[in-house]
Amino acid sequence: MGTLEVQARFLSGLLISLLLAGLCAAEEYDHKYALGDPVTLWVNKVGPYNNPQETYNYYTLPFCKPGEGKERPEHKWGGLGEVLEGNELIDSQLSFKFRMDTQKTVICETPLDEKAADQFKYAIQNHYWYELFMDDLPIWGFVGESIPGEKQAEGEAKQEDQVLIYTHKSFDINYNNEQIIQVNLTSDVPKPLVPGTSLEFTYSVKWEASTIPFAKRFERYLDYNFFEHQIHWFSIFNSFMMVIFLTGLVSMILMRTLRNDYAKYAREEDDLETLERDVSEESGWKLVHGDVFRAPRNLVLLAALVGTGAQLALLILSVIIIAIIGMLYVGRGTIVTAFIICYALTSFVAGYVSGGFYSRSDGKHWIKSMLLTASLFPFASFGIGFILNTVAIFYHSLAAIPFGTMVVVFLIWAFISFPLCLAGTVVGRNWSGVPDNPCRVKTIPRPIPQKKWYLTPTVVAIMGGLLPFGSIFIEMYFIFTSFWNYKVYYVYGFMLLVFIILVIVTVCVTIVGTYFLLNAENYHWQWTSFFSAASTATYVYLYSIYYYFMKTKMSGFFQTSFYFGYTLMFCLGLGIMCGAIGYLGSSTFVRRIYRNIKCD
Repeated sequence: MGTLEVQARFLSGLLISLLLAGLCAAEEYDHKYALGDPVTLWVNKVGPYNNPQETYNYYTLPFCKPGEGKERPEHKWGGLGEVLEGNELIDSQLSFKFRMDTQKTVICETPLDEKAADQFKYAIQNHYWYELFMDDLPIWGFVGESIPGEKQAEGEAKQEDQVLIYTHKSFDINYNNEQIIQVNLTSDVPKPLVPGTSLEFTYSVKWEASTIPFAKRFERYLDYNFFEHQIHWFSIFNSFMMVIFLTGLVSMILMRTLRNDYAKYAREEDDLETLERDVSEESGWKLVHGDVFRAPRNLVLLAALVGTGAQLALLILSVIIIAIIGMLYVGRGTIVTAFIICYALTSFVAGYVSGGFYSRSDGKHWIKSMLLTASLFPFASFGIGFILNTVAIFYHSLAAIPFGTMVVVFLIWAFISFPLCLAGTVVGRNWSGVPDNPCRVKTIPRPIPQKKWYLTPTVVAIMGGLLPFGSIFIEMYFIFTSFWNYKVYYVYGFMLLVFIILVIVTVCVTIVGTYFLLNAENYHWQWTSFFSAASTATYVYLYSIYYYFMKTKMSGFFQTSFYFGYTLMFCLGLGIMCGAIGYLGSSTFVRRIYRNIKCD
């Protein structure tokens, strides 16, 4: 298949995804068969079980290859997300007839030379598994088994492990009327790997009726005992109580303190003695009203980060809602496709928030701000992805992204994301770009007094991420386990609650930190509020290191680089999103408290 044809298939799949807007996976078939209709078994990938991302083409191992004496096997090219997930479906060309049993049939008889025996032996000793698909239902099996050698008497060498390969595949397929409901694979007939002999690979098929409705056929892949465990419910309850505590803390401590300050400024008639006493006692956040709205350093970068973070927050919310409505876990790559399409469509929000913020801060280089907003996170992700793709190409893994897919992703950014970001910036500058600060900024900056170590911006920023991380800690375990341990994540209702809790906790914690900073007469609150919330991602990355060494059995340079590379990409997005949420919450709070005092 030519490169142009492959790219054309990618583009057609992309157009379908755009039309459906990620609400459901585009299906090639209607999943209905008549008696005797052919059913295709697709082979996908193979790889070590303990390294989920280290996958290779199914025929990397010397299995029976189709096409010998027949036409070239068909490749099933899915959507953009399916390619990015490293799926390559090839027609096995095995004969399956709907509701017609097949007795034990020879697939092929392949000679086992030294090279083929070593390949199979290495795969079996490293617990290689393979993935097949039938009617969009995944099927998994192991290549073989390794039987430990028996211990000998003291002083004698231990027997070598016996390595056996499974040569027979038994398919038990359940159907309900004209639809396939379930496919079970039993690998059997283990044979030793002896170079110079031949292996006969066989298969058989048995059809059985089922009463399970078609709409519930994916439920067998969902681990209810794991995801709906009591600890999961307890974590939600615990985080909810944290929200109540923090919102109560903000309401009781901060607003109660501020109410007394407001009362001083609200008095219209004060005698001279009272006025002088108030002036002499005035301290804390009130003294910096002439500097608190001063433009922060690196305004272009902060505007880009805040705009991108607002976009990522809307992106996560949109994908979660779409996943709840459309059950995206059913289709291959639909989650990834939904992320890409939703990211492109929400770029308008990034431009609007960034452009409005930059203009309100009297920025002069709005084009530079817009370009950075449009390219900051995509190019950072591309840089990480390029390094990982180089590793995957070196290992000849399916995780390597084809050049045609890169072109499609770039075209989405260039012709959808970038123009929407530009339009959002223009609208933001014109609709919300007029400066509206409650207090006038003084010409000469006020000196910042020395304060105790725990009131410095660095300490406030480091401590700010602890409580938000605590609110999502348990959910991180379930998400990591789902992504790295072959579990289908389906509890998006839990994720929505955790996301809302994260937003509330982040805003509350950042407001508290900002208030402490202003009370210390430090008016550099913008970057501090951003980093205070963004530090949540640092704690998540530290947790990922613990998870890698304590909860997984991953090994090798390939899997290590992919694990920490993907986690870095995830934490980068999480940090930008939380930082933007923290800044926007603090900005609203600061404007609110200074609106009620006499700034002149």
